Amino acid sequence: MSAPSTKDPFIIAQVMELVIREREHALSPREWQHRLAGYGYAVRETDEGHVVETLPHHIEIGLLPEEAPAAAH
Repeated sequence: MSAPSTKDPFIIAQVMELVIREREHALSPREWQHRLAGYGYAVRETDEGHVVETLPHHIEIGLLPEEAPAAAH
């Protein structure tokens, strides 16, 4: 999946879905970051929450929804 060139809500939703799915499959936060990097994305922690961004240009995609407490890693 390539980085979105616009702020198309459909593409952003697809990226967020990918990031969440990879978080569910990863065994640790470190593995999750590694898996995302393979797709060209990263998650950066900010005061507002976790922001998904593209690699290597660090273009912000959007704010990641908080995970449910039962699924926390």
